[in-house]
Amino acid sequence: MRFLLSVALVLVATAAQADSCQQTGNFVSCDNGLSAQRIGDFTYWSDGTSSQRIGNFTYNSDGSSSQRIGNFNHYSDGSSSQTIGNFTYFSDGRTCQRIGNQTYCN
Repeated sequence: MRFLLSVALVLVATAAQADSCQQTGNFVSCDNGLSAQRIGDFTYWSDGTSSQRIGNFTYNSDGSSSQRIGNFNHYSDGSSSQTIGNFTYFSDGRTCQRIGNQTYCN
């Protein structure tokens, strides 16, 4: 889910599943109990993981990474996503929609 958040919040995301997340300033909270704080190019998650954004790349503390090219994100696990407007479509069939500061995923 952190990959989803990264795309949906234009920041970061990796593995946990959540149906919705909310961003308030530099803080993110998800309905599955995960939360995060953005400080500069870093995002620190409540489960102890973190990520760093450098240019078009995001590097996660679990060793995974992603690269943004235009409105596409390509992830180190071989998956990808495309963002069109407020919607992000993932290669595994999932979709996220951003409404205001809320992000909802199926």
